[in-house]
Amino acid sequence: MTDLRTALAEAVGIDHVLPDSPPEYGHDESLTVAAVPPAFVVRPGSTAEVTAVLRVAAAHGVKVTARGSGTGLSGGAVPDGGGVVVSFERMNRVLEIDTANHAAVVQAGVTLAELDEAAAAHGLVYPVYPGEMSASLGGTIATNAGGMRAVKYGVTRRHVLGLEAVLASGEVLRTGGKIVKESSGYDLTQLIIGSEGTLALVTQATVRLYPRLPAQATVLAPFPSLDKVTAAVPDIVNSGIGPLILEYIDMVTMSVITANEGIDLGIPAAIRDKALAYLVVVLEERNDERLAEATEEAAALLTHLGAPDVYVLPAAAARRLIEAREKAFWAAKGAGADDILDTVVPRAAMAGFLAEVAEIAKDHGGLAVGAGHAGDGNVHLAVFQPDAEARASLLRDIFAAAVSRGGAISGEHGIGHAKKSYWLELADPVAVALMRRVKHAFDPQGMLGPGSAFD
Repeated sequence: MTDLRTALAEAVGIDHVLPDSPPEYGHDESLTVAAVPPAFVVRPGSTAEVTAVLRVAAAHGVKVTARGSGTGLSGGAVPDGGGVVVSFERMNRVLEIDTANHAAVVQAGVTLAELDEAAAAHGLVYPVYPGEMSASLGGTIATNAGGMRAVKYGVTRRHVLGLEAVLASGEVLRTGGKIVKESSGYDLTQLIIGSEGTLALVTQATVRLYPRLPAQATVLAPFPSLDKVTAAVPDIVNSGIGPLILEYIDMVTMSVITANEGIDLGIPAAIRDKALAYLVVVLEERNDERLAEATEEAAALLTHLGAPDVYVLPAAAARRLIEAREKAFWAAKGAGADDILDTVVPRAAMAGFLAEVAEIAKDHGGLAVGAGHAGDGNVHLAVFQPDAEARASLLRDIFAAAVSRGGAISGEHGIGHAKKSYWLELADPVAVALMRRVKHAFDPQGMLGPGSAFD
């Protein structure tokens, strides 16, 4: 260990090999994956230093876990007990905002908030909005993060044009660039996105930017049942309104998040008492005139689809509601949730899936409530079942129900340590076997992302 510490200090400088492995580097925000202190935490300041760290790790036969801001929910940042955590907190520069090509070149440790501020100065936006703006760009690339804006803009992999990444061997791989299409061999950019740090350590990314539209409105529609909410979603998407955000929030979750944040949405008690679920529709346009037209059209459509009334929220209340929805995880955690799921199904299957989830939870003596990205079928569930064995069975049945409907275990949080056993059981075995071979090609010693996705 002394030799390893010395070699790591030579790679990144003695000041950036942290003593005694501070406990915050041993976990992320997963509710179920126990913290594991690594042997060493290193904070490289350049791609060359990341290369040096990986060569040291290979020479000493130790595992390496990449870490951004530690905001993940699946235990993907939990390290090996004898291994090294590579924290990207020092690699936090926005290197370029290219207004001609609508692209940004960004180091992996930059947070989404920092990138948003840099892009906004040029009237542009990086649209990935997973609900935690302190998340690092590298971390969101690792999990292919989505979020509330995915219904309009899509998830991370749609916006990453190119990568710089360091392989387990220490070799530096560069893919893509400021080009919006390419047909030249295998797409290694897309292969690395969503690989949860198991194939390579992303050090830099070139991402796509979009014009920042200045006019926004938020429409809130209470519905008498959750199935009416989910049944309305395809019609809203097909209408051509093009919402920026299209979220469903069940009655329990809405009550909790508004109470926690002290938000009064101005809904009369007679309507609120009959509402079992809500749709939140956020619209954006180039100017107020176009926004007013789109808002009127959305309100009429929601009424036609069964909402007893529709509310266009004042800007301050709308902002607070979206912020509260972003904090739904913390609200669920504060309420004592035992796990958080982010399974995904085709959006037209959401109504049947959520009805089945309610029955599954009841059969296992638990409760599953939540909210989700209704526009893309991503269901976020807070699961309450303190018995670990019963909870594991409950989760397995929920994931199996999602897969049977053409869905997947995770829509944006990733597999990590937390969902690995379910994924290995329920995923296509041919696909899993092929992924193992891809993993071996990138990382033959099994150094990177120990315990995530594969054993």
